[in-house]
Amino acid sequence: MKVASIAEVKSKLSAFLVESMHTGPIVITRNGKAVGVLIAPQSDDDLEDILLTRSPKLTAMLNHSRRQLALGKGLPDDEFWRKVNQRSKRRRAAQDAK
Repeated sequence: MKVASIAEVKSKLSAFLVESMHTGPIVITRNGKAVGVLIAPQSDDDLEDILLTRSPKLTAMLNHSRRQLALGKGLPDDEFWRKVNQRSKRRRAAQDAK
């Protein structure tokens, strides 16, 4: 894993992008402390995984769901999927009505 300063990355961004594709993530530092990581996704799915794992909104939603489940407020699988299907039908009907 390579480590580079912000100044280096700014001056040679294209080269660092190519390098990250071939050698892996590059840690970007400011005053010797890590402040970012340059990562080249291997695929669209990989990119989606990277973005979702760093999403504060998704993390908050998952944490809320975990708390609800711990309190016994979850739905059985069949009821969950029934509600998903109902919501999907309502959305399609609303779009068709436009």
